[in-house]
Amino acid sequence: MELSNLKPAKGSVRKNKRVGRGQGSGRGGTSTRGHKGQKSRSGYSRKIGFEGGQMPLQRRIPKYGFKNINRIEYKAINISTLQKLAESKKLKSIDVSTLIEAGLVSKNDKIKILGNGELKTTLTVKAHAFSKSAVEAIESLQGTVEKI
Repeated sequence: MELSNLKPAKGSVRKNKRVGRGQGSGRGGTSTRGHKGQKSRSGYSRKIGFEGGQMPLQRRIPKYGFKNINRIEYKAINISTLQKLAESKKLKSIDVSTLIEAGLVSKNDKIKILGNGELKTTLTVKAHAFSKSAVEAIESLQGTVEKI
């Protein structure tokens, strides 16, 4: 086998459909577009959501709600998760890079520590936000809380 005698696999290449080239071709006349009407014309395209002139769904349904442009999305992590992480890797301090390495968050996430679960070890925790119960639980074991 050489470059000069390469061929595509059998059946993988088809000739394109040549429409509108006379009656003898079998695809003359209407060129497989049916008879008359808007869709048979060249350059036809319809709007997204067009329903044949009926009022489209996105215009029938009323608008509601709003998007708060100042909202900050946090990735929630419970104290129980921190406890498991500290036990498995024998950590005394947990920060954003530790959580990224553990695969719990991605690098662009903002992190909020929540107070669900039980903490047994003294930890230094650095995150973007903390719930009141999380702060109480960490500081009750002489741990420290740092907001980034």
